[in-house]
Amino acid sequence: MRLTGLQIPNSTCIAKFATTVAGAGTAASASLVRPPRPRQVRISTPLSFRYIYHSLSPTLRTKKPLLGGYKILVCAEKSSTPVVQQYTFMGSSKEPQEYNSNLYPHIEPYSTGFLKVSDIHTLYWEQSGNPNGHPVVFLHGGPGAGTSASNRRFFDPEFYRIILLDQRGAGKSTPHACLVDNTTWDLIGDIEKLREHLGIPEWQVFGGSWGSTLALAYSQLHPDKVTGIILRGIFLLRKKELDWFYEGGAAAIFPDAWEPFRDFIPEEERDNFILAYNKRLNSDDLDVQAFARIENHYFINKGFLPSGSYILDNVDKIRHIRTVIVQGRYDVCCPMMSAWDLHKAWPEAEFKVIPDAGHSANEPGIAAALVAANEKFKNLIRSGAP
Repeated sequence: MRLTGLQIPNSTCIAKFATTVAGAGTAASASLVRPPRPRQVRISTPLSFRYIYHSLSPTLRTKKPLLGGYKILVCAEKSSTPVVQQYTFMGSSKEPQEYNSNLYPHIEPYSTGFLKVSDIHTLYWEQSGNPNGHPVVFLHGGPGAGTSASNRRFFDPEFYRIILLDQRGAGKSTPHACLVDNTTWDLIGDIEKLREHLGIPEWQVFGGSWGSTLALAYSQLHPDKVTGIILRGIFLLRKKELDWFYEGGAAAIFPDAWEPFRDFIPEEERDNFILAYNKRLNSDDLDVQAFARIENHYFINKGFLPSGSYILDNVDKIRHIRTVIVQGRYDVCCPMMSAWDLHKAWPEAEFKVIPDAGHSANEPGIAAALVAANEKFKNLIRSGAP
């Protein structure tokens, strides 16, 4: 089942999109559209969709199975918060399934360690959850942000073997904030070294923001080691994305934050803020220093990728891998244009737009969608689905 979401200002039924309009406290009628003879079904309960953080449960009942190629057209009247959705049922006779979307309780690691990956760098890693569970590796953002205890909460600890690592120079990895031999390709090599060190044949990959970039690049180089991918806040390190964030695009939304950032740099250097700040980065707070220095180091080198379209150009290498993309519509750090471009290049991946969310994985709607994606993968793995 593939989902596409957008919001409209009133409860209008738009037939040409074969869309679903749903809202609290409404009943709806629907038609299955498959020329030449659409069949009629009745939806007996109010509709709501957890992946956009509504509270009600959807129930869809039909007299005949929904077979490949059907689209559902639903018109709900008097909707207080109308939302347009498109459902395409591809070769399944099962009803839509809901998954747990609540973060799991805090847990502690059952093992931690440091792995020396080069003459210079040593990485911190940890494992939590089920030692015999399905392995999943969490790739943090930044670059340079490091991991935190809350990152473990997206995964069912009874099912998943949860692996977190701090990338070169970040978090507990040493040397702190070091930029020497610190590139995307070094990090991909480190992920492989950790997988081999832990004796894991293959694993699920989970990453958001810069972590989505790294997850995509790693999976494209090692698709045979990846059982599934969950991505959040897509960042492809293209020039237009860097320009949006650092060269004035986001200033249209946050002028109050932009002006002090801009005014710190002399006017004669304002043609390239990434370069200008590269000359000045320093902080007494070591964590801030690491995040700022490493992030700037990667951005000034355009992620060390061969071209701005590198990740989109290599989607074919991972097209077959089960994937969910979660994107906040109002993400100002990693605007939706990047997730949309990835979605168009990779329509096989499930694409979830959270209409009332921004960038953070901790926002309720995004957190719920990420947990639900892991739950979906869990159920598919348990059922033996390919």
